Amino acid sequence: MEQWDLYTKDRIKTGKKINRGERVPKGHFRTVVHVAIFDTKGKMLIQQRQKDKKLWAGLWDVTAAGSVIAGESSLEAAEREVFEEIGYEINLNNERPAFTIDFDEGFDDCYLIIRDLDIDKLVLQEKEVQNVKWATEEEILQMIEDETFISYHKSKIELMFFLRNQRGTHTRNDKYK
Repeated sequence: MEQWDLYTKDRIKTGKKINRGERVPKGHFRTVVHVAIFDTKGKMLIQQRQKDKKLWAGLWDVTAAGSVIAGESSLEAAEREVFEEIGYEINLNNERPAFTIDFDEGFDDCYLIIRDLDIDKLVLQEKEVQNVKWATEEEILQMIEDETFISYHKSKIELMFFLRNQRGTHTRNDKYK
């Protein structure tokens, strides 16, 4: 049974765990990851979930996503999810999440990675993923509108595309150095 570590609102591990599928107790939080791999042309690698998945069956999603399991760091979960879902072994040792979005039950760490991958060489996890393809920001936003992509806030997708080649919230970082 997959277990998740529980955290305080300040993201400190409590030492408590819950089993996958259990409700997160009030005042506790868990961590999930989203990994968006972009090519050097600016397209995002997206995956189509299997038709029999419990949540968002048959819909398209970012490259990889999932829960951080007990004992695992966010970075380790991001590497594991990419490998499990699309069969690509990625090393994120020099990466941090580009941003984190809080949700009612936890923290969503979003990793934005640039890699030119040959999607014909990927090994998709049959139970989870039925297809992958490269897509532009406009294509993904239209898919959200058409309800063929998970119903993320469009601004999350826009932010992923915007931040894929940069870090931080300032347009100029040199003025006050």
